[in-house]
Amino acid sequence: MTIFNDNRNNEDRDRKGRVIDQFTGVLPLRRLLFWALGAAGVLVGIWIVSSFLMDVKRIEAGYVGIEVNLAGSQRGASEIPVRTGWVFYSPLTTQVIEFPTYVQTVKWTRDTSEGHAVNEEMGFNSKEGMEIYADVSLSYAIEPKSVPDFYVKYRVNDLDRFTHGILRDIVRNSLNEVASTYTVEDIYGEKKAQFLAQVEQQVQAKVTNVGVGVQQFGFIGAPRVPGVIAQAITAKAQAIQEAERAKNELATTQAEAAKKIAEAEGDAKSSVTRAQGEADANRIRQNSLTPQLLELRRLENQRALIERWNGQLPTVESGQGSLLLQLPKGQ
Repeated sequence: MTIFNDNRNNEDRDRKGRVIDQFTGVLPLRRLLFWALGAAGVLVGIWIVSSFLMDVKRIEAGYVGIEVNLAGSQRGASEIPVRTGWVFYSPLTTQVIEFPTYVQTVKWTRDTSEGHAVNEEMGFNSKEGMEIYADVSLSYAIEPKSVPDFYVKYRVNDLDRFTHGILRDIVRNSLNEVASTYTVEDIYGEKKAQFLAQVEQQVQAKVTNVGVGVQQFGFIGAPRVPGVIAQAITAKAQAIQEAERAKNELATTQAEAAKKIAEAEGDAKSSVTRAQGEADANRIRQNSLTPQLLELRRLENQRALIERWNGQLPTVESGQGSLLLQLPKGQ
């Protein structure tokens, strides 16, 4: 059988085995597949390296990170914390854990709408063994440079676990230790601030070595004691207030009475002084009256009368043994 146009068929086969590239000319199909597989292998390699051998993490503001070495002779947490920014590490040999360094506030109350949805009130016993319940608020923060020590001691990478586990136990134990030296009346009454300050110092002393700083500690509202005890404490406080008020009123009355007595004594002394002065003046005047002074005063009075006379004779004159009445003359 004769085949015509055999050269044309061979050209078609060659064209199927080649790909025309506008820039590099004609490339064989097998070479193109080789390059494609090579590029895919590179991409897969990069993905493997980035996923298993190299990773990147961003430490946000208000956080610090610690690098935990998982292999080698230096296994464990690094002593130098990682600051804010990008961190490149190998996930096969290293783990980066973030810790917040801003102030954390926790409230342990019996109100299920505040904090966790369970009753978290604190219970402790007073010096008399009386059980007291209270809602407690605590604020704390971790020193950035102490984050590695914190992680090594407590082995937690979630502060919520530390707050509601280890820290809660520390606060409860401190409350019981300090309350055993106070009466229920002291805790409920005027020494409450002193009691809370001592508990805060106790809590701080137990977490200082890992860089935890207590910012605030206190009761939310008044501590809760049995109703009979609360009424007795309230009645005693009212009695003390009434006694203090009566004492103040007595002091005021005594002060007013003393003021009046002082005023009366002052008036009496003033009158005596005034009378004494007048007596002394009269005595001085009497001692100064001499015959010559009396004659001088008589002459002075006579002279004053003469100076006031208008030249008319008196209408009534008295003589020796007779009384003359001068009648007016008729017109």
